[in-house]
Amino acid sequence: MLKLIINADDFGYSRAVNYGIMDAHKMGILTSTTLMTNMPGAEHAVKLAKENDTLGVGVHLVLTCGRPLIQGHKTIISESGDFKKLSFYEQDFQVDLQEVYKEWKAQIEKFLSFGLIPTHLDSHHHINSFGNIYNVFLKLAKEYNLPIRNNIKKEVYDISKEFKSTDFFGGELNEAIVNVINLENSFKDYETVEIMCHPAYVDQFLLKSSSFVFPRLEELEILTDKRINEDIKGSKNIKLISYRDL
Repeated sequence: MLKLIINADDFGYSRAVNYGIMDAHKMGILTSTTLMTNMPGAEHAVKLAKENDTLGVGVHLVLTCGRPLIQGHKTIISESGDFKKLSFYEQDFQVDLQEVYKEWKAQIEKFLSFGLIPTHLDSHHHINSFGNIYNVFLKLAKEYNLPIRNNIKKEVYDISKEFKSTDFFGGELNEAIVNVINLENSFKDYETVEIMCHPAYVDQFLLKSSSFVFPRLEELEILTDKRINEDIKGSKNIKLISYRDL
């Protein structure tokens, strides 16, 4: 039987994102999410999480969106004091890994201060897999004894024989779920599959701050589609889980 985790990134980004994620869970097949503790909707997300404890919630570590929790960084922030953009990390870059460690540790500690128990760690824009940042990511995972998203190069950390992580955007999500239902392509070769997604409603903050907006609505519609829900939840070959079940 295939164990299936469907994880929504960006919990805490904004109220509209939070409500979209919660509806994808309560009315759909979403089982898991990861919280951005540095974003404006973080406390609202925590309130929703505590009211809906069937949703697994992990930590979405951030280096490329919003502002850091700790002041005094030199290499991971722009002149405005915001985190540097993804484009900085897509080129040759140099950052102080100790700054990354201190900031990410602060983000995890803030998560814990909310009274939530994290299910796992992943990162915004997969930034944990860029350069040598994976060293910090793995160090914190070991320190807090938490599972991680399997998106690091195999020669460093390979659990791919049992676990596959994959992300889809907008309409791609529908094809991915259909392939899972039919156990097609490479999905059948793994014990556990995580499908990453970004369901949301839209508000002004999301419109002004993100380049990925309206496809989130499409993902929400797919995750709450009646036919898809019946096929997934009624399947004898698929078991919906969250990271807390690993």
